[in-house]
Amino acid sequence: MLLTGTASDSHTWNLVYLQLLLEESGHRVRNLGPCVPDELLVGVCADRDPDLVVVSSVNGHGYRDGLGAVRALRDAGLTTPVVIGGKLGVAGEVDPRRRARLLDAGVDAVFDDGDVGRLRAYLGSLAEVRVRAGADTGGQAVA
Repeated sequence: MLLTGTASDSHTWNLVYLQLLLEESGHRVRNLGPCVPDELLVGVCADRDPDLVVVSSVNGHGYRDGLGAVRALRDAGLTTPVVIGGKLGVAGEVDPRRRARLLDAGVDAVFDDGDVGRLRAYLGSLAEVRVRAGADTGGQAVA
């Protein structure tokens, strides 16, 4: 699993918190840190083929930066699942139209600031899919 901040977000506390949360939930996490340019994210995803990319932002510009990041991934032909959450707009909650644009661009799930319960449920559903896929492929999970 790949964890990343957005291009314009220099905060680290959210990334440390999420890394610990994800690791405590049994996931192996590679944390790219803050201020990650789209090109770096695309390159790491192309090289590492992570099961999931988790994008976090707390500076209020997550929508704009996240949209650019997912478009860069999709333009590069990468189909890696991507989720984004945090403070995606300066006004607080995600505007429904912006949420729809993120989803249309290729984001798989959008989480509002502090929506840890929904994130855990989403991660649990991914784990169930991997387990079922492993049963269908002779015990080797595919993700």
